Amino acid sequence: MGLGFERGITADMAQQETEQPVNSEFIVDTEDCEARELAHRERGTSRPITVVGNPVLHRECKDVTEFDEKLAQLIDDMFASQKTAEGVGLAANQIGVDLKVFVYDCPDDEGVRHTGAICNPVLDELPAGRRVLDDSNEGCLSVPTAYAALARPDYAVVRGQNAKGEPIAIEGTGYFARCLQHETDHLYGRLYIDRLSKRDRKDALKQMAEGTPRYPIVENG
Repeated sequence: MGLGFERGITADMAQQETEQPVNSEFIVDTEDCEARELAHRERGTSRPITVVGNPVLHRECKDVTEFDEKLAQLIDDMFASQKTAEGVGLAANQIGVDLKVFVYDCPDDEGVRHTGAICNPVLDELPAGRRVLDDSNEGCLSVPTAYAALARPDYAVVRGQNAKGEPIAIEGTGYFARCLQHETDHLYGRLYIDRLSKRDRKDALKQMAEGTPRYPIVENG
């Protein structure tokens, strides 16, 4: 939603954990969210966030091919980094790692909390009937202090693999759908500001230049 997805635009959403309706096609990512997120970040080390202009953010990342302890540690570090930055989603290249993996700890529009990680994500093409656009504000940890309205479908399905290499699919609605789309974009070298008009992109970059990040970043040389 990195979104690195920003948490700020959901400050009024009450996060809650709930039982998710059983659909064998999609993973259940709404159970034990607090305990799972805490376990990840307690094992992890927070890293600074890369920002727009860093080359790793502007090219497609490499596929994850080794589902090993190194990947598990990366995911732990990503959860720790996401927490430090107060984000709801974070892609590996947002901490400078050139791999297709993102983590999320994000509420949907009903306030239901979703927590998990996915490798090698690919978004489903939505049928016309499911393409209902939502033009809410969007922010990004890699474009700190900036926000802009961006129309995205309010429903998303992303397919990939879990940390063990097993195939998974994740379904999202509302704000969580935006997060899934935003993070997948990151891994293919696209930031949300790349989807804006030239005028809106310029305004977002101006907001960033005038703001002060609330979390550690990697300064571009």
